[in-house]
Amino acid sequence: MSEFIAGPSEQGLYRLAAGTLLVAFQGTTAPEWVLRELDNGLGGVTLFGFNVADPGQLSALTARLRAAGEPVISLDEEGGDVTRLAYHVGSPYPGNAALGAVDDVELTRSVYRSIGDDLARCGINLDMAPDADVNTADDNPVIGTRSFGSDAALVARHTVAAVQGLQSAGVAACVKHFPGHGATRQDSHLEIPLVDASMELLRERELVPFRAAIEAGTMSVMTAHVRVPALTGDLPATLSPAALTTLLRGELGYDGVVISDALDMRAITDAYGLAGGAVLSLAAGTDLLCLGPVPSEDDVRAIIAGIVAAVRDGSLPLSRLEEAAEHVSRLRAWFGEPRQVANGENVIGLTAARRAVSLTGSAAPLVNPLVVEIDTPPTIAVGDVPWGFAPWLSRAEIVRVKPETADVPGLLEGAVGRSLVIVVKDAHRYESSQTVVSALLAARPDATVVEMGLPIWRPEAAAYLATYGAARANAQAAAELLGV
Repeated sequence: MSEFIAGPSEQGLYRLAAGTLLVAFQGTTAPEWVLRELDNGLGGVTLFGFNVADPGQLSALTARLRAAGEPVISLDEEGGDVTRLAYHVGSPYPGNAALGAVDDVELTRSVYRSIGDDLARCGINLDMAPDADVNTADDNPVIGTRSFGSDAALVARHTVAAVQGLQSAGVAACVKHFPGHGATRQDSHLEIPLVDASMELLRERELVPFRAAIEAGTMSVMTAHVRVPALTGDLPATLSPAALTTLLRGELGYDGVVISDALDMRAITDAYGLAGGAVLSLAAGTDLLCLGPVPSEDDVRAIIAGIVAAVRDGSLPLSRLEEAAEHVSRLRAWFGEPRQVANGENVIGLTAARRAVSLTGSAAPLVNPLVVEIDTPPTIAVGDVPWGFAPWLSRAEIVRVKPETADVPGLLEGAVGRSLVIVVKDAHRYESSQTVVSALLAARPDATVVEMGLPIWRPEAAAYLATYGAARANAQAAAELLGV
């Protein structure tokens, strides 16, 4: 007798397969197909900025989702550049780079507790944060200010504080991106990044924060679509039994929920397809499969059908689905434990941003300032979140320019007799931005430069401010330091 015939009914198998998916959808209300699939056992949803209008709307949305089942309701709320709650205005919290620069674990714990309270009040029960990557590649296109820093011990202690802060509010943490995305120079949204590190180096660097987070009781861990030849061979870690079962479950002893990074990234779909990637990831040890906003209702049904077919043909053991369901069931039980959620506005985000911002040189009082913001293309992980000084420098003229087409002589003419403030974001990654800044400073060495990304490229200027992030709180803290 086959395992399928001896196992659950067809409906039961469908529910097991559906229970591994976290789906996404467009709009600020739940589509009928999502509600129907939740009733049929769907694992839950992942929300994005386009799903969020305001706290009241989000609370209504999550209440409707919960009425249809027991969903995991997740989103990426890292603070800093990656925000879903404040996608349309910018986060009131600085991100990990700013918190790492301050290096006060109690501050990090407080910031993440406040983020957790915000999420809990809106009905979110799992935050795909914190980012535990050790950012050792300066030109990393996808991590950068999302990381606490480049030192493994520093990243580990702040990862633990973040986990504790979130989970004290009743929101499950999801430490990412295992086994480490900080040494890459490619974006997994577009291709499979390479981490060229030995197992010894992985244990000394990338794995240190994950080991600490596991010991601190993180409820979930997210996989990375990175290839680590010494560990995964030619496979991305999301599809690698060596990474997820042998290393994460075995060597590191993790027994919580393993969540994949979004399976619709090209690092997976180009080579394996959605359904194929889903089956391989489950077989490798994943419990919940995160889907981004691209897969449709038909895609979701095809993925479920692919998982069911893999169980029927024996390529995916039924016991692996049952194990995944048990892990998620324990997570849901944890959601139900009673906790107290704080009420009211918390100003810890601005406090943290003020402590993070640094000034090199001397910033003279601004006189009729011209602020030149050099545009930086948004990353896929961050999205098109507003950044810059517009909300805080009401006395200034603010001009946003693209570095490739910036009219430097015109900008200098407009700045005659005025204070000049030049704002960049991750200028070290964009030679065109550096060219514009250098040209402006050659004529105006008295200008102030504000770096709202990682302060790696530091041009000579009268004053240089580093905010370690481009969140709304970072901009406000920098504006205060400029005396505006």
